[in-house]
Amino acid sequence: MTSSIVYLGDLRTRATHLQSGESIVTDAPLDNQGMGAAFSPTDLCATSLAACILTIMGIHARDHRIDMTGTTVDVTKIMIADPDRRIGEIDMTFHFPDKSWTQHDKDILTQASASCPVCRSLSPAITIRKSLIWPLVQDQPR
Repeated sequence: MTSSIVYLGDLRTRATHLQSGESIVTDAPLDNQGMGAAFSPTDLCATSLAACILTIMGIHARDHRIDMTGTTVDVTKIMIADPDRRIGEIDMTFHFPDKSWTQHDKDILTQASASCPVCRSLSPAITIRKSLIWPLVQDQPR
């Protein structure tokens, strides 16, 4: 098993990762009868996508001795209700820190960002937008 989840009442759950013992709480969002006091399950879906892309990029960065520490992602999840309530769009903006990025570094990380298993697992009905924002510095030879 991967995880165990318990319903806590009031539209809240606690999921425990069995290997590590770490847990997270989810709460229904304000627009779906919840308190919005924690990640909603659909928030976690969108957040998992961005975290997966960062992880895959991190694997490639480590393999190519590229330091991408400090890279951040802004995630926006947009729900739709037609015909049923579901995630309609996930927008992600990746911000890379001020470092001496070569074009080779950028190419490796850009290609890696396209090989995320979470993205491959999501419905093609979800519009996924991904922007990679590099600092405005000259490419440096490696």
